[in-house]
Amino acid sequence: MDMLCALASLLLFQCLGEGVSYVLKLPIPGPVIGMLLLLGFLSIRPQTANAIEPTALELLRHLSLLFIPAGVGIMASAGSVSGQIIAIVAAIVVSTTLAIVVTALVTRALLRRQQRTAATRGAAQ
Repeated sequence: MDMLCALASLLLFQCLGEGVSYVLKLPIPGPVIGMLLLLGFLSIRPQTANAIEPTALELLRHLSLLFIPAGVGIMASAGSVSGQIIAIVAAIVVSTTLAIVVTALVTRALLRRQQRTAATRGAAQ
């Protein structure tokens, strides 16, 4: 019963996100908005995370199964995107490069911050 309630809660936040995205005509996908709403809710009521966590971890264990419909959709529409191969490859290369650069910059900034924090702690002692 707990798993059903937790799954219903997760789906409720996804539906809320879809609703917000649709009503406000936002360019952000509904599930992303739903995750942000869930994050806000869990930050207000952290004890709820304990009830949702086992179900969320079980969903994550089987996450690869959730990509099957997307893969089938890509295969079904492969003919319609065959003329766009250069744009698709360029988008993949640019987005991957950008993700790597942003990750490196954030990691470097966090390491510098950690070193400064350790230095100030060492000087305070």
